[in-house]
Amino acid sequence: MQLNELEIYVNGLLDITRFHDYCPNGLQVEGRSEVRQLISGVTASLEFLEAAIAAGADAVLVHHGYFWRGENPCLTGMKHRRISYLMSHHVSLLAYHLPLDAHAELGNNVQLGRRLGFVETSRFGEQGIAVQGTLAEISLKELRTNVEHVLHREPLVIGNDCKIIRRVAWCTGGAQDYFDEAIDLGVDAFITGEISERMVHAARESGVAFISAGHHATERYGVQALGEYISRKFGIAHRFIDLDSPV
Repeated sequence: MQLNELEIYVNGLLDITRFHDYCPNGLQVEGRSEVRQLISGVTASLEFLEAAIAAGADAVLVHHGYFWRGENPCLTGMKHRRISYLMSHHVSLLAYHLPLDAHAELGNNVQLGRRLGFVETSRFGEQGIAVQGTLAEISLKELRTNVEHVLHREPLVIGNDCKIIRRVAWCTGGAQDYFDEAIDLGVDAFITGEISERMVHAARESGVAFISAGHHATERYGVQALGEYISRKFGIAHRFIDLDSPV
């Protein structure tokens, strides 16, 4: 399909104009006009770009792209190496951040929740991105085991393993600042990708378990689901490339 048609469709599907984001959503680097092979991944690192181009990418689709608010806008150093690599191979970069977190069917949060057996009941937080829901009654230890099994990564858990979990809130990636609101909602556990020292004390004092399951690990599923959806709808080839990250 044509690159401009792909961008217009995905921009509308994810309703990108609804979000106030930290980066531009949509086409960030323009390559060849026709897209036959779409490669998706979490982050547009140079390692990912090399793997994608080796796999025959005409365009790459990621959750973490470029041009973040507050960063140096100059095309030097790491940014120059990445963008010049894309441009020299005529490969396009499409990136979707908060709109991909929030989407009701393909988003990171709904995709993670489904894999963990959560039933969404409502949204909360800035722009309605974070989710709260319910699950079959289990102990925190059982939830920890399930998270590790699904994500293939041992989570960091703050809380009593014997605690019973019925209500849960979650938001993929670096969403620890939603923890206070999750506490106020009365959930038993909160899951996100990262944790800082201050959240350890907040979890202990509130009695709400905090599960830090990995920024990369929690955000693998939205971009993969989006790529598969595009492939089915438009008949173009798609492959998801997952490069391990310890964070």
